[in-house]
Parts: sequence; C-alpha cells; structure tokens
Amino acid sequence: MRTASISRKTAETDIAVEINLDGTGTYKNETGVGFFDHMLDQLARHALIDITTRCSGDLHIDDHHTVEDVGIALGQALAQALGDKRGIRRYGECSLPMDDAQVRCALDLSGRPFLVWNVTLPTQKIGTFDTELVREFFQAFATHGGITLHLDQVHGINSHHIAEAAFKAVARALRVAVETDPRKADAIPSTKGTL
Repeated sequence: MRTASISRKTAETDIAVEINLDGTGTYKNETGVGFFDHMLDQLARHALIDITTRCSGDLHIDDHHTVEDVGIALGQALAQALGDKRGIRRYGECSLPMDDAQVRCALDLSGRPFLVWNVTLPTQKIGTFDTELVREFFQAFATHGGITLHLDQVHGINSHHIAEAAFKAVARALRVAVETDPRKADAIPSTKGTL
C-alpha cells in the first residue's frame, strides 16, 4: 500500500495528514478554513487519492500558517507514500476548464522542487480567504513533495473559478503521475536509476 501519515506540530499549527495514493478520492479535510477545505476535497476527488487532513491553527491571526503548513505536511506525505518512486509514470499534465477559467498544469515527481506560477487571481479575497494563499499552498506542497510544478492560467475572470481550476488541474496531473506504469512497473523512471 502506498500510504503515509504525517504529524506536524509547531507553535502555530497542529496537523495530521493521511493519504492513500491508490484510493478512490475519498476525503475528510478539516482545517477550519472553509474554502481551503473545499480545495483539498477537490484535490483528493480528482486525483483519486484518499486524503484526510486535520489542522488546528492560529486562525485568530489569519489563515496563512494553516494553509502553508498543510501544504508542507501534504507534500511530505506524498513523498513518503511514493517511496523510491519505482514504477510510477512520474509526469502528468492537464489543461482544465472551469466556466470562464482555464488553468494548465504540468508536473514532474522528480525530487527537484520548483514552482512556476503564472496565475493571477483578480480579487484579494474569495469570501474571507486570502487569494495569495493559493500560491503559498502550492509552493509548500511542491517544495516538500519534491515536485517540479508548473501552473499557467490561460483564461479567467472569477477568482474562485481560477483557484479551483488550479487545484483540479494539479489533481488530474498528479493522478497520472502517481499511477503505476504497466510497461515499467518494476523500474525507477529515470536514466539515473534514482529519483
């Protein structure tokens, strides 16, 4: 089973994350940040990765530490569940439309974290959620998951749609990348022999 559990506790957040890469997309995400929970639910559902996240954070300050630290823990869980990455497809991509928005994602589970972020959210808030935190989440997730992650906005005028398209595009690309390649299920997908 390609599963992982991560616990992370700081003075700012107390987080427990569980994932199953071979799941069905079930989820139970409780961070205290409603819009963020909705995005994590989308990530699980469309990646077909089971995700459970529990976070108690310093929301009396703002949502920043909660969102960033969940990104850290989820990235760590992904890296742990992938192990040596034997047999995975490694790469994934998706161009995802959502009403007015279209976001492209290309990713590589390379172990070399890098985020390219060409996404513009036109409002500062989605409800009470700071839109700048969408990038903060993906930066933390890519860094701690060892992901080369490119996100490019093609269209979009509604911040909710753009953010959700980004999460869904990452989810669909991740779904492909973590799948077992039936032609090379016993091999590391690199000429170096390691990732």
